[in-house]
Amino acid sequence: MFVPCDGGGPDFEGFTLLMPAVSVGNVGQLAVDLVISTLCMPKVGYFYTDCLVPMVGNNPYATTKENSVELSINAEVYSLPSKKLVVLQIRSPFIKNKYRPFCQTLLSWVESSKCARVILLSSSHAYQRDDEQLLGTPLRYLLTPALEKAIEGHMQELKWKEMEKVAAYPGISDTEKVLHIPGGGITKLLFTESCSKGIHMAVLLKFCSEGDNIPDAFGLVNYLNEWLQLIEIRRNSSTDASLEREIPDPSSQWKIPSSWRLLFGSGLPPALF
Repeated sequence: MFVPCDGGGPDFEGFTLLMPAVSVGNVGQLAVDLVISTLCMPKVGYFYTDCLVPMVGNNPYATTKENSVELSINAEVYSLPSKKLVVLQIRSPFIKNKYRPFCQTLLSWVESSKCARVILLSSSHAYQRDDEQLLGTPLRYLLTPALEKAIEGHMQELKWKEMEKVAAYPGISDTEKVLHIPGGGITKLLFTESCSKGIHMAVLLKFCSEGDNIPDAFGLVNYLNEWLQLIEIRRNSSTDASLEREIPDPSSQWKIPSSWRLLFGSGLPPALF
């Protein structure tokens, strides 16, 4: 349930809702951090749910000492009316067996708020790719039938690669193909539920492994930017389009949030030495 900060409730009709899946490497969440920080998106509310592990912390996008003491919780909503963009950032994992109730609550909010489309940023285990998925870029997309009809081949113009279906019974039969997103968290469930409800949803994901996933986040947010054109990116000198997504240009305009300084914890205490 959406709870506005000021009690009035902003109007999201016709907006694009951008959100992450809690997936391998937290790549979607890191990419959403870059969007919120770069666009200086103000917080407009909270997404109240009992499906996420409770948490509270300091302002992850602090720019001054004064606003660093502002509190943040597990699911918050940011908005930028000038770009008709609303962002739901999720900061904690799901409670066991709460995937489906969360998806139902979220999609009910999407329908009631009349968002034009939903874009889910996600990731999947690189080591579980099949032979076909090993070829080319590690970035993939999925569109619900409703959105695919609405944008009419725009992804083909971008020369993007659709997420491949894999054999339901590998090594036994290759005739039956299914959608398989290992490590993707709620991605598959939310996508299939959106298909059945006729919701305009796109999934953008990256194959990756756990570790330092900052380069993966830059790759995914640049992939998103090719479509939405949120900011102007200065490309590096590479002629390989897929390589450009992987190597963030230092002069790019993505703004790394202050909270990333502690992404791998604080430094070692001097008392240890």
